Amino acid sequence: MRIVTGRVCAFALAGTLLAAPVAAEEWRFNNPLPESRPETAELNQFADDVNAKLGDKHSIKMYNGGSLGLKNADALRFLPKGGVEMSLVWANYLGRDAPALSSVFVQGAISTEDELQKVLPVVQQIYEEEFGNWGVTAAGYLAIPMLSVSVFCADEPVNSLADLKGKKLRVWAKDQVETFTRLGVAAQIIPQEEMYVALKTGVVDCALYPALYAHTVSLQEVAKHAAFLYPMASGPYVLGVATDTWENTDEEVKAAIQDAAKAAWDRTNQYDDDYERELAAREKLGEQGVEWLPDFPASDREEFLAAVSQTWEMLAEEAGGNGPEYRQRVLEALGRN
Repeated sequence: MRIVTGRVCAFALAGTLLAAPVAAEEWRFNNPLPESRPETAELNQFADDVNAKLGDKHSIKMYNGGSLGLKNADALRFLPKGGVEMSLVWANYLGRDAPALSSVFVQGAISTEDELQKVLPVVQQIYEEEFGNWGVTAAGYLAIPMLSVSVFCADEPVNSLADLKGKKLRVWAKDQVETFTRLGVAAQIIPQEEMYVALKTGVVDCALYPALYAHTVSLQEVAKHAAFLYPMASGPYVLGVATDTWENTDEEVKAAIQDAAKAAWDRTNQYDDDYERELAAREKLGEQGVEWLPDFPASDREEFLAAVSQTWEMLAEEAGGNGPEYRQRVLEALGRN
């Protein structure tokens, strides 16, 4: 009787195991941007599209707002090592590890949609080559709007380079530090998640930031004044995957990710209403207490752009390796060679 019972239990257990659904493979996606950013909504849609197509076979789980504690500057370290399966990566944050990569697209050097569309195919090709050298595959891209970058100040109004020279300025990338240093302005890199406190406590007097995104970091609560300085096109975000992981991924999963990534690119690579959204953002910030000053004068903007050009050349040469070649390829696409 014991033997029969044991056999029945064994068959029952085997049946249960056979009937149990196979758990979907889950990929963690690291997104350092806040929940309130429009790019986060696009990434959530990307994940939803992949998950809907693959059903129980595979899923992507979003971790937004830097909730995994991974730093932007470390992406070329944690991605190849499997810290996460996917991550949003921006080349301008990677100057420490990949200086040639961070000097491909110096902010402020390209300021019109026409110029941006000329260089995007070249920039994407360069990204694929350079990220590949670091063991990261670009599974797709997410476009960044044409931004209007303004100087937000906590206490005193500033809308000229002459006034800015007496202030401590928050920036977000090495090329900006170099450019403002050339202009005689004390600039330091402070991550956006630390910018609010830095302004509130006086670590910096002013912060460089796009008005379009200011509400996502509650900048209006600590900045009383703002003035437009320069228009800025940016290289796209990369949807990065460790190359080893990507090469060992099922082709059906790859196709679903690439299709969803292409849809995200098609949605975001549109710039027709960027300026209207910028003006609406400024108006909203004004209602919340930010005083919008007259723009920095044209002579200041010309001086800024001249400094940007010098910074770009210097950083490319300083990066060495492929840095000068990458810059030259972008300049040729712009017709500036």
